[in-house]
Amino acid sequence: MSEYKVTSKISLKDRPTKVVIDDAEKQLKKIRKKLGKLQDTLYAHGKYAVLVCLQGMDTAGKDSLIREVFKDFNARGVVVHSFKVPTELELKHDYLWRHYIALPARGKFGVFNRTHYENVLVTRVHPGYILGENIPSVNSVEDIDDAFWDKRFEQINNFEKHIAESGTIIFKFFLNLSKEEQKNRLLRRLNKQEKNWKFSPGDLKERKLWDTYQVCYEDAINRTSKEYAPWYTIPADDKPSARYIVAKIIYDTLKEYTDIEEPELDDDIKANIELYKQQLKNE
Repeated sequence: MSEYKVTSKISLKDRPTKVVIDDAEKQLKKIRKKLGKLQDTLYAHGKYAVLVCLQGMDTAGKDSLIREVFKDFNARGVVVHSFKVPTELELKHDYLWRHYIALPARGKFGVFNRTHYENVLVTRVHPGYILGENIPSVNSVEDIDDAFWDKRFEQINNFEKHIAESGTIIFKFFLNLSKEEQKNRLLRRLNKQEKNWKFSPGDLKERKLWDTYQVCYEDAINRTSKEYAPWYTIPADDKPSARYIVAKIIYDTLKEYTDIEEPELDDDIKANIELYKQQLKNE
């Protein structure tokens, strides 16, 4: 799966949006069971946390990917956060605050459905949103120049480097959806009554800005794909294949951490296991 990892400067238009893997659903079932067992070990080990970041255009399949990839996890071991428009309280803090307090504890998986990258994506496409952050140095949209974005990318890289050095294993997945497939998925939301609730007229407004978003995504990925926090561009037009690829990348990477293992029992406990068994049998 190394072909999906961003290790040098990329152009999104050169990255595939569709890959079809034979028996992807069957293979996913196998790999997610292995992931579930690995998560149990990670929880018992208690020294690493795992952060899975999902980004993509509307309808890219983030919600269903979370549902299918983490289906075999112990509920206590994974926490999903879906970041929407910042609340009044969140806007009273710096833009990374709400993401920092949502980070997974050691031993757990955290999944960010939309992430801190919204702060260099949506806000870059709509710079007026930045004004809501009440940053002292920003009094108008004119103050949001290239230097502002350079600083914000530097802050994000520093944030990720800090948490990586503190024991968080970071995965960042961009679900690379084609514009044609997004149109098909939006039409399905309109054609199926049970899916109507997912549709918003705002989806069409944002769709008109497709090319601008692609430029911003490409720049963000190129600036922030680091060895300690790599990006993966995942072909998203075929959902089963995308889910399998994400699960396989997570599993293969975590298996490389040979120090993630269940803790050894205390010598005294280990020496008296048979005694404890006998005590229970004799009750």
